[in-house]
Amino acid sequence: MRLLPSLLLFFLLGYGISCPQAMASTHNEIAIGVYIADIQEIDLKTHSYRLDLYMWFRWKNPDIDPSQSAEFINMFEPADHVRTNIFDKPQVMPDGSLYMIIRDQGKFSAKFSLKRFPFDRQFLDVVLEDNQHETQDLVYVPDTSTAPLTLNPSINIPGFNLRQPRLEIADFSYPTSFGDLRSSKAPDYSRARFSITVERPWMATGLNIFLPVILIIICTALVLSLHPAYIEGRLGVAITALLTLVALQLTSASGLPEVDYMLMTDKIYLLSYLFIMATMMQVVRHSRTVHEKNFDPVWKSDRAVQKLLALSMIGGIVLIILATV
Repeated sequence: MRLLPSLLLFFLLGYGISCPQAMASTHNEIAIGVYIADIQEIDLKTHSYRLDLYMWFRWKNPDIDPSQSAEFINMFEPADHVRTNIFDKPQVMPDGSLYMIIRDQGKFSAKFSLKRFPFDRQFLDVVLEDNQHETQDLVYVPDTSTAPLTLNPSINIPGFNLRQPRLEIADFSYPTSFGDLRSSKAPDYSRARFSITVERPWMATGLNIFLPVILIIICTALVLSLHPAYIEGRLGVAITALLTLVALQLTSASGLPEVDYMLMTDKIYLLSYLFIMATMMQVVRHSRTVHEKNFDPVWKSDRAVQKLLALSMIGGIVLIILATV
């Protein structure tokens, strides 16, 4: 009879020891990092950008190779990507971990928001996910032995300034099981997002985009300073300004994609159209009075309308910038 309590105690102790091990996490932690060697192109029209990058992986489990199962989620034209393993096989590190580094050259995609154009800020993302292992088996962690995301300090992007990059790692849940009958729930995967922030220089971009518009508005405003007797000349200047503004808008938007919202530049162009049309209406409204050689009331009205339109234009631009930026 003494044997039974001993056996019971043995099983209890065995369960107490083995249960935490069974409940312990079995996933593999993969330390990752990226070095951006170059940003070769940013194409707003196609929402794409070409990068040259090095990505490294460090892990413990010799039964897996995360450098082979890693997949870029946001590739643009995948067939054009050139992916090269720096080593023939994973290298063994002094701490016993395995190490592999790959180089990838190609275009990536992210939907650019252009509501603030030309003062927009864009995020060039590289989204990485393992295509074989769910989060219960594999999770990404930033490499703490060095900076997990580094930019080549000599990178130069014409028309853009670089800002501090960042790395975000989180679980991503798909809303489908992809038809896999072995799974009772949608799979979760560890996803890493390397993000590079770029923005345009305010002064240079603002002068390049808006200086021609400002000159057109000034020329239109000067129409009301001409003598009312020159009605044909006044209308000619206003019509020329209107056509020039239309051509300017078409030219400035030629490199941008089609969007279903108004850009900040569109709002300013719309305000400029209203300014020109209001000026033309003022000239036409007093055409009969001018024909009767009664210039004094026209002069007074033109001065008042000129000041009103100028204040409205300045106030409108300020409101557009404040509401957008």
